[in-house]
Amino acid sequence: MLFSRISRNLRGSFKGCRWFLSNGDQNHQFLCSHNYQSRRDSTEQVMRSLNFSKGLPALHSSRYQIHHQSSPIVEDELDPFSLVADELSLLGNKLRAMVVAEVPKLASAAEYFFKMGVEGKRFRPTVILLMSTALNLPISKASPPIELEDVLTADLRSRQQRIAEITEMIHVASLLHDDVLDDADTRRGIGSLNFVMGNKLAVLAGDFLLSRACVALASLKNTEVVSLLAKVVEHLVTGETMQMTTTSDQRCSMEYYMQKTYYKAASLISNSCKAIAILAGQTTEVATLAFEYGKNLGLAFQLIDDVLDFTGTSASLGKGSLSDIRHGIVTAPILFAMEEFHQLHAIVEEGFENPENVDLALEYLGKSRGIQRTKELAVKHANLAAAAIDSLPESDDEEVRKSRKALIDLTHIVITRTK
Repeated sequence: MLFSRISRNLRGSFKGCRWFLSNGDQNHQFLCSHNYQSRRDSTEQVMRSLNFSKGLPALHSSRYQIHHQSSPIVEDELDPFSLVADELSLLGNKLRAMVVAEVPKLASAAEYFFKMGVEGKRFRPTVILLMSTALNLPISKASPPIELEDVLTADLRSRQQRIAEITEMIHVASLLHDDVLDDADTRRGIGSLNFVMGNKLAVLAGDFLLSRACVALASLKNTEVVSLLAKVVEHLVTGETMQMTTTSDQRCSMEYYMQKTYYKAASLISNSCKAIAILAGQTTEVATLAFEYGKNLGLAFQLIDDVLDFTGTSASLGKGSLSDIRHGIVTAPILFAMEEFHQLHAIVEEGFENPENVDLALEYLGKSRGIQRTKELAVKHANLAAAAIDSLPESDDEEVRKSRKALIDLTHIVITRTK
């Protein structure tokens, strides 16, 4: 019955982007088909046109259908981050305590993005904590004795909070390493760690965070969860290597790009969501839905990042605009533009070391629907994420419903954000 609900809810949103999952080694492949009409706009118009509150009727329509199909969820507007604000505050304190090191310089470097004021919105921990409540469902195992039930519930929440901490440490470690590889000088509106303290210390700080994450992971004493999050680290390295070693054909392949994007941007959140379900003792079906939510949310997030790299500003993004293309990284908007203007292939193959090639690529992008098609693909993945939440087993618990609504609202926040 559960999989029939999944099929019903996902079928409408799945057209145009099919995802194939190999259970054996968790390799992922995209096969995308796109049937959009061409529209010619100038580069200047495209750069001014990003208004995420308009032009996204598909998302609103799909979200209405999702809510309409399921039992009513609390309709009051809720800030997803406020629902877990207290836990996020505790998480921040724990993270700062966990990165204390014997060498002061290393401790200072490891704590760089955990300090008050520069820690970001804690997007990934928020998703993990909301998912923990959303999956607070009866399980098929024998019920514990009454006197142990509260203790076990509290212990489960503590273990799920640990997943949120581990996820954030892995994420920040990947940022530190990425900034070194990209020679970035800013991050989250301040100087990047490699810019402030040098590449060597930034790499060591990232390694230190990964080691702390491994210690925390081992403390959970769950081999399946350990395996999942170890795979995440492998995916991060694989994705970065794919980005650095692309052939000419691979640079022009949407399938290759989306596979790399999954590894770099969606594997962490999808496998962390799945780990939450596993710790809760949920069924394989529920764990799969949690995975699908995280995967599609992560892909939607990165696709909007691709758009913002062309349309955002360094002030709002905390990094220089056009940073990807200036580093020779071809993202979804350019790939879509190449489908309309084959002249772009020669420019992409030649590379973007020459500033004139960057200007030419932007000119073709401005004439294409690359920006709009990327936004549309992000909306499709946001809809798939929301549909996964709607397909979870029904619950009458108000807190469960609030958390599920917040997770669905996050899919809207992701594709309407401007930074």
